[in-house]
Amino acid sequence: MSQAVQAGRAPGRFERAPHLVFWEMTKACPLACKHCRADAIERPLPGELTTEEGKRLLEDIAQFGKVIVVFTGGDPLMRNDLFELLDYARGLGLITSVAPAPSPMLTREVMRRFKEAGVRYVSISLDGAEPKTHDWLRGFASYKHAINGIKAGLEEGLNVQVNTVVWKGSYPELPRVAKLLKDLGVKVWEVFFLIPVGRGTVELDVPKEAYREVIEFLVEVSRYDMVVRTVEAPFFRRAKLEYSGPNLSNKLIRELRSLLGEPIRGVDKSFVPTMDGSGILFVSYDGQVYPSGFLPLPLGNVRERSIVDIYRNNEVLVKIRGAKLGGKCGICQFVNVCGGSRARAYAVYGDPLAEDPACPY
Repeated sequence: MSQAVQAGRAPGRFERAPHLVFWEMTKACPLACKHCRADAIERPLPGELTTEEGKRLLEDIAQFGKVIVVFTGGDPLMRNDLFELLDYARGLGLITSVAPAPSPMLTREVMRRFKEAGVRYVSISLDGAEPKTHDWLRGFASYKHAINGIKAGLEEGLNVQVNTVVWKGSYPELPRVAKLLKDLGVKVWEVFFLIPVGRGTVELDVPKEAYREVIEFLVEVSRYDMVVRTVEAPFFRRAKLEYSGPNLSNKLIRELRSLLGEPIRGVDKSFVPTMDGSGILFVSYDGQVYPSGFLPLPLGNVRERSIVDIYRNNEVLVKIRGAKLGGKCGICQFVNVCGGSRARAYAVYGDPLAEDPACPY
Protein backbone atom coordinates (compact mmCIF):
# COMPACT_ATOMS: atom_id res chain seq x y z
CA MET A 1 0.00 0.00 0.00
CA SER A 2 2.99 2.29 0.12
CA GLN A 3 6.47 2.45 -1.29
CA ALA A 4 8.83 0.15 0.54
CA VAL A 5 11.66 1.55 2.63
CA GLN A 6 15.16 0.22 3.13
CA ALA A 7 15.46 -2.88 5.25
CA GLY A 8 15.61 -2.64 9.02
CA ARG A 9 13.40 -1.10 11.65
CA ALA A 10 14.79 2.31 12.51
CA PRO A 11 14.75 2.99 16.28
CA GLY A 12 11.44 4.59 17.17
CA ARG A 13 10.14 4.30 13.63
CA PHE A 14 6.62 3.32 14.68
CA GLU A 15 6.73 4.51 18.29
CA ARG A 16 4.52 7.54 17.75
CA ALA A 17 2.34 6.52 14.83
CA PRO A 18 1.33 3.41 12.91
CA HIS A 19 1.79 3.00 9.19
CA LEU A 20 -1.62 1.39 8.67
CA VAL A 21 -4.88 1.61 10.62
CA PHE A 22 -7.50 -0.95 9.63
CA TRP A 23 -11.11 -0.03 10.40
CA GLU A 24 -13.52 -2.96 10.28
CA MET A 25 -16.55 -0.82 9.45
CA THR A 26 -19.04 -3.68 9.65
CA LYS A 27 -19.36 -7.43 10.11
CA ALA A 28 -21.94 -7.54 7.30
CA CYS A 29 -20.83 -9.26 4.09
CA PRO A 30 -22.58 -11.03 1.19
CA LEU A 31 -19.99 -13.84 1.20
CA ALA A 32 -19.54 -16.77 3.58
CA CYS A 33 -15.79 -17.36 3.44
CA LYS A 34 -14.54 -20.47 5.19
CA HIS A 35 -11.42 -18.71 6.49
CA CYS A 36 -13.03 -15.38 7.45
CA ARG A 37 -11.06 -13.52 10.13
CA ALA A 38 -14.06 -11.29 10.87
CA ASP A 39 -16.49 -14.22 11.16
CA ALA A 40 -18.67 -12.01 8.94
CA ILE A 41 -22.43 -12.39 8.73
CA GLU A 42 -25.20 -11.40 6.35
CA ARG A 43 -26.50 -8.43 8.37
CA PRO A 44 -24.77 -5.79 10.53
CA LEU A 45 -24.38 -6.50 14.21
CA PRO A 46 -25.75 -3.98 16.70
CA GLY A 47 -23.16 -1.61 18.09
CA GLU A 48 -21.41 -0.53 14.90
CA LEU A 49 -19.73 2.85 15.16
CA THR A 50 -22.18 5.43 13.83
CA THR A 51 -21.32 7.89 11.09
CA GLU A 52 -20.53 10.58 13.65
CA GLU A 53 -18.48 8.18 15.76
CA GLY A 54 -16.65 7.14 12.62
CA LYS A 55 -15.83 10.75 11.85
CA ARG A 56 -14.49 11.28 15.37
CA LEU A 57 -12.36 8.16 14.96
CA LEU A 58 -10.94 9.53 11.70
CA GLU A 59 -10.23 12.86 13.40
CA ASP A 60 -8.27 11.02 16.09
CA ILE A 61 -6.38 8.95 13.52
CA ALA A 62 -5.43 12.17 11.73
CA GLN A 63 -3.48 13.18 14.84
CA PHE A 64 -0.96 10.51 13.86
CA GLY A 65 -0.26 12.32 10.60
CA LYS A 66 -0.59 10.97 7.06
CA VAL A 67 -1.21 7.32 7.93
CA ILE A 68 -3.08 4.94 5.62
CA VAL A 69 -6.60 4.08 6.77
CA VAL A 70 -7.91 0.81 5.34
CA PHE A 71 -11.72 0.68 5.25
CA THR A 72 -12.46 -3.01 5.57
CA GLY A 73 -15.05 -5.43 6.99
CA GLY A 74 -17.01 -7.64 6.43
CA ASP A 75 -17.63 -5.66 3.30
CA PRO A 76 -17.40 -1.86 3.65
CA LEU A 77 -19.81 -1.55 0.72
CA MET A 78 -22.50 -2.75 3.13
CA ARG A 79 -22.24 0.62 4.90
CA ASN A 80 -24.45 3.32 3.36
CA ASP A 81 -22.11 6.03 4.65
CA LEU A 82 -18.90 4.59 3.15
CA PHE A 83 -18.39 7.35 0.60
CA GLU A 84 -19.31 10.07 3.08
CA LEU A 85 -16.63 8.74 5.42
CA LEU A 86 -14.10 8.39 2.60
CA ASP A 87 -14.66 12.04 1.69
CA TYR A 88 -14.30 13.04 5.32
CA ALA A 89 -11.03 11.12 5.67
CA ARG A 90 -9.64 12.80 2.55
CA GLY A 91 -10.57 16.20 4.00
CA LEU A 92 -8.51 15.34 7.08
CA GLY A 93 -5.47 14.58 4.94
CA LEU A 94 -5.60 10.83 5.48
CA ILE A 95 -4.58 8.33 2.82
CA THR A 96 -7.47 5.98 2.15
CA SER A 97 -7.65 2.38 1.03
CA VAL A 98 -10.71 0.14 0.62
CA ALA A 99 -10.95 -3.65 0.85
CA PRO A 100 -14.33 -4.58 -0.68
CA ALA A 101 -15.57 -8.15 -0.93
CA PRO A 102 -15.54 -9.68 -4.43
CA SER A 103 -19.30 -9.67 -4.80
CA PRO A 104 -21.90 -8.37 -7.31
CA MET A 105 -21.69 -4.99 -5.54
CA LEU A 106 -18.13 -4.55 -6.81
CA THR A 107 -19.06 -2.78 -10.05
CA ARG A 108 -17.28 -0.39 -12.39
CA GLU A 109 -19.47 2.41 -11.04
CA VAL A 110 -18.21 1.67 -7.53
CA MET A 111 -14.62 1.77 -8.77
CA ARG A 112 -15.30 5.09 -10.44
CA ARG A 113 -16.72 6.46 -7.20
CA PHE A 114 -13.65 5.24 -5.31
CA LYS A 115 -11.49 7.17 -7.75
CA GLU A 116 -13.62 10.30 -7.37
CA ALA A 117 -13.42 9.97 -3.57
CA GLY A 118 -9.64 10.08 -3.73
CA VAL A 119 -9.12 6.46 -2.68
CA ARG A 120 -5.45 5.66 -3.14
CA TYR A 121 -5.58 1.86 -3.00
CA VAL A 122 -8.16 -0.90 -3.51
CA SER A 123 -7.42 -4.47 -2.44
CA ILE A 124 -9.36 -7.36 -3.95
CA SER A 125 -9.15 -10.99 -2.83
CA LEU A 126 -8.36 -13.76 -5.29
CA ASP A 127 -7.75 -17.10 -3.60
CA GLY A 128 -6.98 -19.42 -6.47
CA ALA A 129 -6.18 -19.51 -10.16
CA GLU A 130 -9.39 -21.41 -10.91
CA PRO A 131 -12.99 -20.37 -10.16
CA LYS A 132 -13.74 -23.62 -8.32
CA THR A 133 -10.81 -23.07 -5.92
CA HIS A 134 -11.61 -19.47 -5.09
CA ASP A 135 -15.37 -20.01 -4.96
CA TRP A 136 -15.12 -23.01 -2.63
CA LEU A 137 -13.19 -20.96 -0.08
CA ARG A 138 -15.46 -17.94 -0.46
CA GLY A 139 -18.69 -19.94 -0.19
CA PHE A 140 -20.07 -18.01 -3.15
CA ALA A 141 -19.49 -17.77 -6.91
CA SER A 142 -17.30 -14.70 -6.52
CA TYR A 143 -14.28 -15.45 -8.75
CA LYS A 144 -15.84 -13.62 -11.68
CA HIS A 145 -16.56 -10.60 -9.49
CA ALA A 146 -12.95 -10.56 -8.29
CA ILE A 147 -11.59 -10.64 -11.85
CA ASN A 148 -14.07 -8.03 -13.09
CA GLY A 149 -13.32 -5.83 -10.09
CA ILE A 150 -9.58 -6.02 -10.70
CA LYS A 151 -10.02 -5.11 -14.36
CA ALA A 152 -12.43 -2.26 -13.61
CA GLY A 153 -10.20 -0.83 -10.90
CA LEU A 154 -7.14 -0.83 -13.12
CA GLU A 155 -9.07 0.69 -16.02
CA GLU A 156 -10.35 3.46 -13.72
CA GLY A 157 -6.77 4.28 -12.77
CA LEU A 158 -6.80 2.91 -9.22
CA ASN A 159 -3.86 1.20 -7.55
CA VAL A 160 -5.24 -2.32 -7.29
CA GLN A 161 -3.63 -4.78 -4.90
CA VAL A 162 -4.61 -8.44 -5.01
CA ASN A 163 -4.79 -10.39 -1.75
CA THR A 164 -4.36 -14.17 -1.77
CA VAL A 165 -4.58 -16.58 1.14
CA VAL A 166 -2.13 -19.47 1.16
CA TRP A 167 -4.29 -22.50 1.86
CA LYS A 168 -4.43 -26.10 0.72
CA GLY A 169 -6.42 -25.23 -2.39
CA SER A 170 -4.41 -22.21 -3.53
CA TYR A 171 -0.98 -23.64 -2.69
CA PRO A 172 -0.48 -25.74 -5.88
CA GLU A 173 -2.02 -22.93 -7.97
CA LEU A 174 0.24 -20.11 -6.75
CA PRO A 175 2.42 -19.99 -9.91
CA ARG A 176 -0.73 -19.76 -12.04
CA VAL A 177 -2.11 -17.02 -9.79
CA ALA A 178 1.13 -15.10 -10.34
CA LYS A 179 0.78 -15.57 -14.11
CA LEU A 180 -2.84 -14.43 -14.01
CA LEU A 181 -1.92 -11.27 -12.09
CA LYS A 182 0.86 -10.47 -14.54
CA ASP A 183 -1.55 -10.90 -17.46
CA LEU A 184 -4.09 -8.62 -15.77
CA GLY A 185 -1.48 -5.93 -15.12
CA VAL A 186 -1.54 -6.14 -11.31
CA LYS A 187 1.58 -4.63 -9.73
CA VAL A 188 1.09 -5.51 -6.04
CA TRP A 189 0.43 -8.98 -4.62
CA GLU A 190 -0.17 -9.38 -0.88
CA VAL A 191 -0.07 -12.99 0.27
CA PHE A 192 -1.73 -13.96 3.55
CA PHE A 193 -0.57 -16.87 5.67
CA LEU A 194 -3.37 -18.48 7.65
CA ILE A 195 -3.93 -17.70 11.33
CA PRO A 196 -6.54 -19.80 13.19
CA VAL A 197 -8.86 -16.95 14.10
CA GLY A 198 -12.52 -16.32 13.23
CA ARG A 199 -13.61 -19.09 10.85
CA GLY A 200 -10.04 -19.83 9.81
CA THR A 201 -8.92 -23.29 10.95
CA VAL A 202 -5.65 -25.18 10.86
CA GLU A 203 -7.35 -27.76 8.62
CA LEU A 204 -7.24 -25.22 5.78
CA ASP A 205 -3.54 -24.46 6.26
CA VAL A 206 -0.67 -25.90 4.25
CA PRO A 207 1.85 -28.07 6.13
CA LYS A 208 4.34 -25.97 8.05
CA GLU A 209 7.20 -27.52 6.06
CA ALA A 210 5.69 -25.90 2.96
CA TYR A 211 6.03 -22.39 4.38
CA ARG A 212 9.66 -22.07 3.32
CA GLU A 213 8.83 -23.33 -0.17
CA VAL A 214 6.15 -20.63 -0.51
CA ILE A 215 8.48 -17.94 0.85
CA GLU A 216 11.22 -18.90 -1.63
CA PHE A 217 8.65 -18.82 -4.42
CA LEU A 218 7.40 -15.34 -3.43
CA VAL A 219 10.94 -13.97 -3.45
CA GLU A 220 11.25 -15.19 -7.04
CA VAL A 221 7.89 -13.64 -8.00
CA SER A 222 9.25 -10.26 -6.90
CA ARG A 223 11.88 -10.57 -9.64
CA TYR A 224 9.15 -10.28 -12.30
CA ASP A 225 8.45 -6.57 -11.69
CA MET A 226 5.77 -7.20 -9.08
CA VAL A 227 5.74 -5.90 -5.52
CA VAL A 228 5.15 -8.85 -3.21
CA ARG A 229 4.24 -8.48 0.45
CA THR A 230 3.21 -11.02 3.06
CA VAL A 231 0.74 -10.89 5.95
CA GLU A 232 1.60 -12.93 9.06
CA ALA A 233 4.82 -14.19 7.43
CA PRO A 234 7.37 -11.46 8.20
CA PHE A 235 10.22 -13.96 7.73
CA PHE A 236 9.72 -13.21 4.01
CA ARG A 237 11.86 -10.10 4.66
CA ARG A 238 14.73 -12.22 5.95
CA ALA A 239 14.44 -14.45 2.90
CA LYS A 240 14.85 -11.40 0.66
CA LEU A 241 17.88 -10.16 2.58
CA GLU A 242 19.58 -13.55 2.50
CA TYR A 243 18.74 -14.33 -1.14
CA SER A 244 21.68 -15.86 -2.99
CA GLY A 245 19.94 -17.42 -5.97
CA PRO A 246 16.87 -19.47 -6.93
CA ASN A 247 16.23 -22.87 -5.39
CA LEU A 248 15.38 -24.74 -8.58
CA SER A 249 14.46 -27.86 -6.63
CA ASN A 250 11.40 -25.88 -5.49
CA LYS A 251 8.52 -27.06 -7.70
CA LEU A 252 6.65 -23.75 -7.37
CA ILE A 253 9.68 -21.86 -8.69
CA ARG A 254 10.14 -24.29 -11.56
CA GLU A 255 6.51 -23.87 -12.63
CA LEU A 256 6.78 -20.09 -12.27
CA ARG A 257 9.71 -20.03 -14.69
CA SER A 258 7.88 -22.27 -17.13
CA LEU A 259 4.99 -19.77 -17.13
CA LEU A 260 6.87 -16.45 -17.03
CA GLY A 261 10.34 -17.26 -18.37
CA GLU A 262 13.53 -15.94 -16.81
CA PRO A 263 13.23 -13.22 -14.15
CA ILE A 264 13.73 -9.67 -15.39
CA ARG A 265 15.44 -8.14 -12.34
CA GLY A 266 17.17 -8.88 -9.07
CA VAL A 267 15.51 -9.10 -5.67
CA ASP A 268 14.29 -5.81 -4.22
CA LYS A 269 15.54 -6.04 -0.64
CA SER A 270 13.51 -3.13 0.74
CA PHE A 271 10.30 -3.28 2.75
CA VAL A 272 8.19 -1.59 5.42
CA PRO A 273 9.09 -3.44 8.67
CA THR A 274 5.63 -3.53 10.27
CA MET A 275 4.17 -6.24 12.46
CA ASP A 276 1.06 -6.67 14.57
CA GLY A 277 1.02 -3.72 16.98
CA SER A 278 4.11 -2.07 15.50
CA GLY A 279 3.07 0.06 12.56
CA ILE A 280 -0.24 -1.84 12.44
CA LEU A 281 -3.44 -1.16 14.40
CA PHE A 282 -6.96 -2.51 13.99
CA VAL A 283 -10.33 -1.04 15.02
CA SER A 284 -13.31 -3.40 15.13
CA TYR A 285 -16.87 -2.63 14.10
CA ASP A 286 -17.77 -1.65 17.68
CA GLY A 287 -14.69 0.49 18.36
CA GLN A 288 -12.56 -2.11 20.12
CA VAL A 289 -8.86 -1.75 19.28
CA TYR A 290 -6.52 -4.70 18.62
CA PRO A 291 -2.85 -5.03 17.53
CA SER A 292 -4.17 -6.40 14.22
CA GLY A 293 -7.22 -8.08 12.78
CA PHE A 294 -5.59 -11.45 13.36
CA LEU A 295 -4.60 -10.83 16.99
CA PRO A 296 -7.80 -10.67 19.10
CA LEU A 297 -6.23 -9.11 22.19
CA PRO A 298 -8.36 -6.09 23.22
CA LEU A 299 -6.42 -2.93 24.01
CA GLY A 300 -9.23 -0.42 24.65
CA ASN A 301 -12.22 1.12 22.92
CA VAL A 302 -12.23 4.33 20.87
CA ARG A 303 -15.60 5.21 22.38
CA GLU A 304 -13.84 5.57 25.73
CA ARG A 305 -10.21 6.38 24.93
CA SER A 306 -8.26 8.07 22.15
CA ILE A 307 -6.75 5.68 19.61
CA VAL A 308 -3.57 7.77 19.81
CA ASP A 309 -3.29 7.13 23.54
CA ILE A 310 -3.99 3.42 23.08
CA TYR A 311 -1.34 3.00 20.38
CA ARG A 312 1.40 4.98 22.12
CA ASN A 313 0.92 3.83 25.69
CA ASN A 314 -0.52 0.30 25.79
CA GLU A 315 2.00 -1.89 27.63
CA VAL A 316 1.80 -4.82 25.20
CA LEU A 317 2.27 -2.58 22.17
CA VAL A 318 5.24 -0.86 23.79
CA LYS A 319 6.88 -4.28 24.33
CA ILE A 320 6.15 -5.38 20.77
CA ARG A 321 7.64 -2.20 19.34
CA GLY A 322 10.65 -2.61 21.61
CA ALA A 323 11.15 -6.18 20.34
CA LYS A 324 10.78 -7.53 23.91
CA LEU A 325 10.02 -10.99 22.56
CA GLY A 326 10.50 -14.50 23.86
CA GLY A 327 11.90 -17.72 22.44
CA LYS A 328 13.91 -17.77 19.25
CA CYS A 329 12.34 -14.50 18.07
CA GLY A 330 13.85 -12.74 21.08
CA ILE A 331 17.40 -13.89 20.32
CA CYS A 332 17.20 -13.78 16.52
CA GLN A 333 19.53 -11.31 14.81
CA PHE A 334 16.66 -10.47 12.45
CA VAL A 335 14.26 -9.43 15.24
CA ASN A 336 14.20 -5.82 14.00
CA VAL A 337 13.66 -6.95 10.41
CA CYS A 338 11.09 -9.68 11.01
CA GLY A 339 9.96 -10.02 14.62
CA GLY A 340 7.76 -12.99 13.78
CA SER A 341 3.98 -13.12 13.60
CA ARG A 342 2.63 -11.83 16.89
CA ALA A 343 -0.82 -13.11 15.89
CA ARG A 344 0.41 -16.67 15.37
CA ALA A 345 2.32 -16.58 18.66
CA TYR A 346 -0.88 -15.53 20.41
CA ALA A 347 -3.00 -18.13 18.60
CA VAL A 348 -0.64 -20.99 19.50
CA TYR A 349 0.78 -19.96 22.89
CA GLY A 350 -1.71 -17.38 24.15
CA ASP A 351 1.18 -14.90 24.38
CA PRO A 352 1.65 -12.11 21.79
CA LEU A 353 5.32 -11.82 22.82
CA ALA A 354 6.18 -15.50 22.30
CA GLU A 355 8.15 -16.87 19.37
CA ASP A 356 6.50 -17.48 16.01
CA PRO A 357 6.04 -21.27 15.80
CA ALA A 358 5.87 -21.23 12.00
CA CYS A 359 9.24 -19.59 11.38
CA PRO A 360 11.16 -21.88 9.01
CA TYR A 361 14.56 -20.61 10.19
